[in-house]
Amino acid sequence: MASAETLARMKSVVGPKGFVDTEADMAPYLVERRDLYKGRAAAILKPASTEEVAALMRIAHETGTPVVPQGGNTGLVGGQIPFETGKEVVLSLQRMNRILALDTGNNTLTVEAGVTLAAAQAAARDADRLFPLSLASEGSCQIGGNLATNAGGTAVLHYGNARDLVLGLEVVLADGRIWSGLKGLRKDNTGYDLKQVFLGSEGTLGIITRAVLKLFPLPRAMATAFVAVPNVEAAVKLLRLADATTGGLVTSFELMPRIGIDFVVKHLPGATDPLKAPSPWYVLIELSAGNDSEGLAATLEALLGGAMEKSLVSDAAIAASEAQRAAFWRMRESMSDVQKMEGGSIKHDVSVPVSSVAEFIARATKAVEAALPGIRPVPFGHVGDGNIHFNLSQPVGADRAGYLARWDEMSAIVHGIVRDLGGSISAEHGIGRMKRDEIAETKSPVEMELMRALKHALDPKGILNPGKVLTAR
Repeated sequence: MASAETLARMKSVVGPKGFVDTEADMAPYLVERRDLYKGRAAAILKPASTEEVAALMRIAHETGTPVVPQGGNTGLVGGQIPFETGKEVVLSLQRMNRILALDTGNNTLTVEAGVTLAAAQAAARDADRLFPLSLASEGSCQIGGNLATNAGGTAVLHYGNARDLVLGLEVVLADGRIWSGLKGLRKDNTGYDLKQVFLGSEGTLGIITRAVLKLFPLPRAMATAFVAVPNVEAAVKLLRLADATTGGLVTSFELMPRIGIDFVVKHLPGATDPLKAPSPWYVLIELSAGNDSEGLAATLEALLGGAMEKSLVSDAAIAASEAQRAAFWRMRESMSDVQKMEGGSIKHDVSVPVSSVAEFIARATKAVEAALPGIRPVPFGHVGDGNIHFNLSQPVGADRAGYLARWDEMSAIVHGIVRDLGGSISAEHGIGRMKRDEIAETKSPVEMELMRALKHALDPKGILNPGKVLTAR
């Protein structure tokens, strides 16, 4: 555990505003949002600058103090939560929340790591630009955490993951050195692309302190529809038809099951069923373009008309206003949270090839239902990029604690099918603590050896987020 002398040195770096060590004040930083992980810490450190982060890491490296970097604490795999020993310090980036530069000529936005995703989006929008990363937690998640976990979201189909939206980084290394790669270049072939080492590394290789983000033209027109489809196969065929019909204008394509809609309508105040008759499955599809909203709406109508003729779509509602569009998206974005009202929910964030989505959902559903009769699968998510949130609500009337105790059993079933289909056990949430012990089953020995070599080279003392992503050696 960090000694009193070490903590005093760290406090002298960040000052009273940046140092928290009382149990009550530390509590919000020590619990994961789903209450799956509850840790302890010697202190919470809140630096206000890159230089303060560097000074803290120099002390940590010298004294062997383990450090857990934390953004907005919205992660879902325990990567941002310290262990229960109380030996670690949490380094929160929340005070480093400045918008540093916006270059409309280069379409870039430079921010500190503690800027919330919503604030980055707003800064871009104020300059008539778009930063397309979009998540349900965007009001509280932070850019540093988004990049450290390679966040996905609802626009990956068109714009890519978080790592595709970054041109440059500034990173503090485990020994306190600062690597400044804050370039706004779209082409730079001078050696290794070092930023990619830290993107998606979950704070185990370095602490991201600043980033240069890509901006895009702000869409002038959007057309959004809530669509009923008979099965998942039809949803995938609709996606391919949409690609061909619109010429690349599809920005979001989200799959939802009837049970998920039932949960939202039941538990979300003000939510209503978007369509008159129930359907086994639904798709939320959104097109965007630079201008001509009427033409875009006509394109969407033509797409849906053609899909109905092919029996891919049984009904659809096209948003006639921004309020209706927001209501459609509220249905989708609330689907995970409302499952709490139905008891225990075992979550899976997986990906398979888009062509295998229907097979995965069918096989995984059959397998978990055979293992636990009455279990209620709620598969939904970003079918356009093969990322399915295969959530499992407990049987009606089951004991919540007893059900959640079967998490590992259910994950073994689901992840086994994912691996069989050449997929990934973590599509956008990361590895953290939750999936750390499974990663070796997914990656080859050579991949694991390379990952460990990177960890040892950049963090030889193992003080950066220890026990996350990789087991200690």
